[in-house]
Amino acid sequence: MSAQIPNSDLPRILIIGAGFGGLKLARKLSNKAFQIVLIDRNNYHQFQPLFYQVATAGLAPSAISFPIRKLFHKAKNVHFRVAEALKVDTKAKTLSTDIGDIRYDKLVIATGADTNYYGNEEIKQHSFPMKSTSESLQLRNRILECMELALTEKIEADRSAFMNVAIVGAGPTGVELAGAISEMRTYILPKDYPELDFSEMNIYLLEAGDRILGTMSESASKASHSFLKKMGVQIITNARVTGYKGTSIEMSDLESINTKTLIWSAGVAGNVVAGFDPENILRSRMRIDSHCQVIDQADIYAIGDIAAIEGADHPHGHPQVAQVAMQQADLLAKNFIMTSQGKRAKKFTYQDLGSMATIGRSKAVADLPFLKFSGFFAWIFWLFVHLMNILGVKNKLFIFIEWLWYYLSFDQSLRLVIKQKKSQPED
Repeated sequence: MSAQIPNSDLPRILIIGAGFGGLKLARKLSNKAFQIVLIDRNNYHQFQPLFYQVATAGLAPSAISFPIRKLFHKAKNVHFRVAEALKVDTKAKTLSTDIGDIRYDKLVIATGADTNYYGNEEIKQHSFPMKSTSESLQLRNRILECMELALTEKIEADRSAFMNVAIVGAGPTGVELAGAISEMRTYILPKDYPELDFSEMNIYLLEAGDRILGTMSESASKASHSFLKKMGVQIITNARVTGYKGTSIEMSDLESINTKTLIWSAGVAGNVVAGFDPENILRSRMRIDSHCQVIDQADIYAIGDIAAIEGADHPHGHPQVAQVAMQQADLLAKNFIMTSQGKRAKKFTYQDLGSMATIGRSKAVADLPFLKFSGFFAWIFWLFVHLMNILGVKNKLFIFIEWLWYYLSFDQSLRLVIKQKKSQPED
């Protein structure tokens, strides 16, 4: 099997992953003096910060996804393939994939990160992650299916278990999910399921640390905690989940919680490609130098969540956020162009542009380098920043209309349970 990449006299840069970093790098190098080969598992880019809105029926999956090929209609030097990266042969300078081997002159690993279950297979089997569009849809199906099942459940304790939702991990994803599900409980679900008593529905936000939004400022943590408490979310800190078999969450030194829906957002682990010395891996991230080159590997680079530059102020690497990936992609594109012209490459310096989290309608927190604020204006700022970063004018317009409609009507129109058709048994 062959990936059928056209031959070229230009140096070939192979990019694995079309997330924020990989996609930006490919776009920066489009129509430059390189042959760019971009591979990804999907033929579309996913806007991860809004996965939770797909999961809570606020947005359609198509609104936060954009076809990769469409971005390169005018880029003659970019070749895209849907492929799964399997192993790198650093000596032969080839990447093995499920569609064949691909040769490279320079390799850029931008494979991002996936859900980290910390070795707990029981939780992995029964909980719901949210690191892709398809997983967000599965979670939406689960929440709505549980409401349907609660309608027909006669035993009160079991009915509550169907209605209860628990979220493990109180980072931005967990906090935003808790707020969105709380708003569903207040504004949406009682209209769809008037037979149910939603005072029986509990939303739990479980955090192993001593406060929520631990990576943000103390003021952001306190403000988000206050917002969520007023919205009826039960926040439990210093809660270490030890087991879950689909019905009851077990925690160290705390009472168990009955729920049929456990959402796991407690951590991420880099998608490391096989073929590298374990010494080059730091906590499931590839060790890179200040030029984003993998340690002790010529012509191999890594950016984004999969990469880690060790430093005094970030001993385990920079934060695994989109801004790091995009800034590293920008630097790497400039360095490739400069070194091809005989100039010296520049070192990476991260510029922290701040962080944000939205808790619900007119509620958000923002930590900017020059200002920290929360409430309505933080929410407006959050909306603006995310809207501007969505790919495609049509997607921006669609999302804006959906947000405006929800703000005016307190209604979401995407409460669909979409299942795959079961295959017919063979005779």
